[in-house]
Amino acid sequence: MTSPGSVGGDERLRLFLAYTLPDPVVGGLVLWQERELSAGDGRPVPPGNLHVTLAFLGSRPAAELPSILGVLEHAAAEAPPPLFEPVRWRETRSAGMLVLEDRAAPAAAALAGRVQSSLAELGVHRLENRDWLPHVTVLRYRRPPRLRPPLPDLEPFVPSGAAAFLSRLHPSGALYEVLKSFPLGG
Repeated sequence: MTSPGSVGGDERLRLFLAYTLPDPVVGGLVLWQERELSAGDGRPVPPGNLHVTLAFLGSRPAAELPSILGVLEHAAAEAPPPLFEPVRWRETRSAGMLVLEDRAAPAAAALAGRVQSSLAELGVHRLENRDWLPHVTVLRYRRPPRLRPPLPDLEPFVPSGAAAFLSRLHPSGALYEVLKSFPLGG
């Protein structure tokens, strides 16, 4: 794990904020990926990259990281934990995902909204013209495979926390590293 204090101020970081998943959920998703998504041209998302994005920030100056972490820490401390459950499969142009429903509605959407609005006020995030959709990206591909996998057999789960991630692009795909994580309060 990289310490936020170890990055230079003029360095640029590709960042996003996300809910982290408990180890048993990650393990269940990996088994499901192997069983349901391994045949075909897609690449299953590695276990360390499974998360629920709150806000994608893109390339930001490292000097902004303390303010970004402050937004997430403050919002997470006040946020009641959501209770996620996979409800459907969805394919986009380049990714297959499990759409989640928050059984503790509107906990997840409230945290995402608070984080995104606060980041927009700082000038480090642009609000989107669409509602936030809680999901876990589980498959990457060049062409949609048009799959219809059964949903994984997961009990509703509470995220293990919220974290700031560093995304490093590689020819084999992005690698994500947790810069700092925070517990969910509320």
